[in-house]
Amino acid sequence: MSLAEQLDAIREASGKRRPADKQAIMGQATADLRASGILDDVAKPGDHLPDFSLRNAYGVEVHSADLLSQGAVVLSVFRGTW
Repeated sequence: MSLAEQLDAIREASGKRRPADKQAIMGQATADLRASGILDDVAKPGDHLPDFSLRNAYGVEVHSADLLSQGAVVLSVFRGTW
């Protein structure tokens, strides 16, 4: 199964767990963001990002250059709860 297929399955499963009212709020927020043009400046798959450092889930600072020296990097951002 491709990554895109896996992500679609995750979205579908999580959508079934959310109450309809929360789903509607999230849907409207997503539509508003898309309409704002914010996606015009978002990094696209395959784009190169500048070097950066972030703290991981354990509070340890991780440097992108160190990770890239080991291979490809996938960056996932958790935005919190609604």
